Amino acid sequence: MKKTLVVVAVIFLLSSCVAKRYLIQSQKETAVLREDSTQLANNNQSLQANISSLKDQIATLQKNIDDLNGKISELNNQNSQLGQQTAEQQSKLTQSQQRLQQLETLLNQQKEASAQLKNKMAEALKGFNSNELSVYQKDGKVYVSLSEQLLFPSGSAVVNPKGVDALSKLAAVLNLNSDVAVNIEGHTDSIPIRGRYQDNWDLSTARANSIVRILVNNYKVDPTRIISSGHSYYEPVASNSTAEGRSKNRRTEIILSPKLDEMYKLLGM
Repeated sequence: MKKTLVVVAVIFLLSSCVAKRYLIQSQKETAVLREDSTQLANNNQSLQANISSLKDQIATLQKNIDDLNGKISELNNQNSQLGQQTAEQQSKLTQSQQRLQQLETLLNQQKEASAQLKNKMAEALKGFNSNELSVYQKDGKVYVSLSEQLLFPSGSAVVNPKGVDALSKLAAVLNLNSDVAVNIEGHTDSIPIRGRYQDNWDLSTARANSIVRILVNNYKVDPTRIISSGHSYYEPVASNSTAEGRSKNRRTEIILSPKLDEMYKLLGM
């Protein structure tokens, strides 16, 4: 009996030691697991923070991409509009260049027509002296300058027979060139007029009108082509302080210019 108790006591002691050892081991393992769990929780929290930060970065990048796409779309629209505007400007430039070329062609034609008209007029009036009349070209127009000596007695607006002869030759050229406009200008010197005319304005206008009537009534020049005006002594070609200069200023100018209807059409006038 005594032996049995001893054995039981030994067994109990041994069992207690084993249980205590397992308990200590379990406590250590539990502590390690808790530490690992805490570390995992911290890691998980850190990962969640990183994920949240990455999500924010992704959202920012996506917004930047959307903004960039919007700007690209806007730039594409602007580029398209600029392309359209460039095409329109190029079309206008082409049209302007074509109009310019047409105008240059018309101007060259006008110069050529004026040169031909000058030659015809000079040929028709070659029987007169240089001190009686002159034919020259200026600014695309033909000028026939007729002196008072050829056309009128002093202070008169009645054309001399020799002046009528010159006008007949001039009218013949005009009737063969119906596309030429005719501007007749009367000019005087600065000496005040006495007699039937009130002043030099009156005389210069009366002389221009006398030539118009001869061209229209005697030689059937179309009156719709003619403009008549008096300029008194305000457009001299020489000094009125000398007799020679005043003689040059007493003149009638017949200015001939090709009609510019086609040019006005191109200019939209």
